[in-house]
Amino acid sequence: MYTHQKQIITAGTPLDKAKGALVLLHGRGGTADNIISLADEFNIDDIAIVAPQASNHSWYPYSFMMPVSQNQPALDSALQIIGELVDDLIAKGIPAEHIYFAGFSQGACLTLEYVARNAKRFGGVIAFTGGLIGKELVTTNYKGDFNNTPILITTGDPDPHVPLSRVEESAVILKNLNADVTVKVYKGRPHTITGDEIELANQLIFA
Repeated sequence: MYTHQKQIITAGTPLDKAKGALVLLHGRGGTADNIISLADEFNIDDIAIVAPQASNHSWYPYSFMMPVSQNQPALDSALQIIGELVDDLIAKGIPAEHIYFAGFSQGACLTLEYVARNAKRFGGVIAFTGGLIGKELVTTNYKGDFNNTPILITTGDPDPHVPLSRVEESAVILKNLNADVTVKVYKGRPHTITGDEIELANQLIFA
């Protein structure tokens, strides 16, 4: 088992001139460099883009639907990397309400898990095919108040990695923490990010 080394790729507006920040989390087998190109599709200006790189190109070794203990210590290490990154952004003058998150697949699961455990008013959250992590969801892990933070979760039905039932279960938990949640399900869509999802993200999160 493994923990993550802190490797952060940056793009966009330099932090000292940025009005906000976007944290991008890549999927299993992906890279920070690869996910950063996604930011080109978003309607964002004056935003610093930060993308951590997972060790072994994977945030945790097994399916997100496995017992959490089987994905340790990698999962806790990944959550710690994001927490330190967010603390660093805030320390450099970017308030939480101007911090956005977007992730795909494993990165989408990690995005939702981090924000649900640390709910506060963020700029917005995008989970392209993801859900909260664990064989069963332990609701006591999730705390705080999103204060109407917009959260978009998109998924295919069926999806080979993310059951629709888990997406729906996750949405309920996020709503109970006062998030403004939108779930969009695409029948028969392959495990990818489509143009329609990008458009929806721009409408709901980066409007």
